[in-house]
Amino acid sequence: MRTRRVRGTALLVTAVTLVLAAGCSQGGGTAADTSEKGAPLTVGVVPALDSAGFFIAYYEGLFKAQGLTIHPKFVTSSETAIALQVKGEYQITGGNYVSYIQAQQAGEANLDIFAEGSVMEPGAQDLYTMPTSPIRSLGDLRGRTIAINAPDNILYLLAASVLTEHGVSPKDVHFVTNYGLPQMPAELNAGTINAAVLPEPFASIAEESYGAVPLADLNQGATTSFPVEGYVATKQWAKQNPQTLAAFYRALEEGQQIADTDRAAVEQAMGQLPAPLGLSTATAALMSLDEYPVSSGPVGAVDKVRLQRVVNVMQQFLGFDQNFNINSMLMNGG
Repeated sequence: MRTRRVRGTALLVTAVTLVLAAGCSQGGGTAADTSEKGAPLTVGVVPALDSAGFFIAYYEGLFKAQGLTIHPKFVTSSETAIALQVKGEYQITGGNYVSYIQAQQAGEANLDIFAEGSVMEPGAQDLYTMPTSPIRSLGDLRGRTIAINAPDNILYLLAASVLTEHGVSPKDVHFVTNYGLPQMPAELNAGTINAAVLPEPFASIAEESYGAVPLADLNQGATTSFPVEGYVATKQWAKQNPQTLAAFYRALEEGQQIADTDRAAVEQAMGQLPAPLGLSTATAALMSLDEYPVSSGPVGAVDKVRLQRVVNVMQQFLGFDQNFNINSMLMNGG
């Protein structure tokens, strides 16, 4: 019997910057037009805790139970996933909504958000400094450097929102993207950067290895319970492969349900990721879990109001297109 999870004390999740995991097939090619005939699906995901529902579905054989063969690809960022999905190398991807919406608005992709992946909970994203740092408040960050893994992505959005709501303009701090997430804890410890937005497992690594301390929980104000990750397919592929997409969706939703009710299953799945991605038992036990939304509806039955929140915050803090309509990314126009 599955039981509701107990949240940990550290944090967790969003984008992870690591090389493609060893041992994962490089295949996938342009199988987009043959999936309905039983071809394997290549699925690009960021190997973060946001993707726990997918990993549970994969490692517990839920996709196989639906007659699907899945080749997971662990990508360095959502931007990487989108580029390869547009080329037809990935049939489905899971990543942060901000990058998907940006790509849609820029005409770089034509995507359907067919399932939700994660919603941020307290402790899920924090801004970190070192205990010896003179930075004791968000106001102390003026003129300082904050490391994020890519420009204008969800980590920037979360940090910019919280800074603004505490009277600090994002323009008064220096966001740097010189380092990938694996390097950030060491650079923070070395003093190369003054602060860093760290998702799991890098937050726990920073805490355990260097004694880093959280300065602010980004789950507050406009970004409280913020939608982080979703699963998308190109509109063309979704239209050509409705049965395959439906089978994937059923397995994913089962994985989401388990992720949202069974902490042990989440820890086990994250530990099963291939090296160097898999978490140790100690690190997994520290993580704080997100909410993993589950829909009782058909494919594409996502919460439009929740997704509109992403657009609203992007418009507020990123100067995003005021005319963008989230319906353009919802199956059947929302």
